[in-house]
Amino acid sequence: KVELVTTDGFLYPNQVLKEKDILNRKGFPDYDMPLLLNFLDTIKNGGDVNIPVYSHKIYDIVPGLTQEIRQPNFLIVEGINVFQNPINQRLYMSDYFDFSLYIDAEVNNIESWYLERFQTLLELAKKDENNYYHRFTKFSKDEALSLAQKTWRDINLVNLENYIEPTRSRAELILHKGDNHKIDFIHLKK
Repeated sequence: KVELVTTDGFLYPNQVLKEKDILNRKGFPDYDMPLLLNFLDTIKNGGDVNIPVYSHKIYDIVPGLTQEIRQPNFLIVEGINVFQNPINQRLYMSDYFDFSLYIDAEVNNIESWYLERFQTLLELAKKDENNYYHRFTKFSKDEALSLAQKTWRDINLVNLENYIEPTRSRAELILHKGDNHKIDFIHLKK
């Protein structure tokens, strides 16, 4: 039995991020770490647990919705900051992992893929007023692209350079993706 869990479910809800004045750091290592570490500990010790669900459609934790995880044989924990150690903490998320991998790529490719994804999200949101990205469909194409580029430069690139990429060496396997998303380099720790 295989379960997939994304660390997005352990982001603080947008309202909490606004109250803490850190909404612009969403996706940085500002997760509900006690909840996330408790989840990993419970699963590692054979327990069952319900965890929050994040939706990219609403760009937030879905109120009242949980994902039930029941003693999987394999648990895949996916997230951009899984190797992070919160300040003044002694326990890493990765302390619970039996095997870890980091998918790497050149920064210019990551930026390009981010901008492509943003445009896809806009396309999906065009006819859905409840979609978080719908508000951006009212912008001109150039305005929307400019917003995405600013978001990339001021938030995502900063997160990548300061928090994500420096943890790459903690992974046991590093897969590097080339321009076409194909793996062009593999590094396995012995």
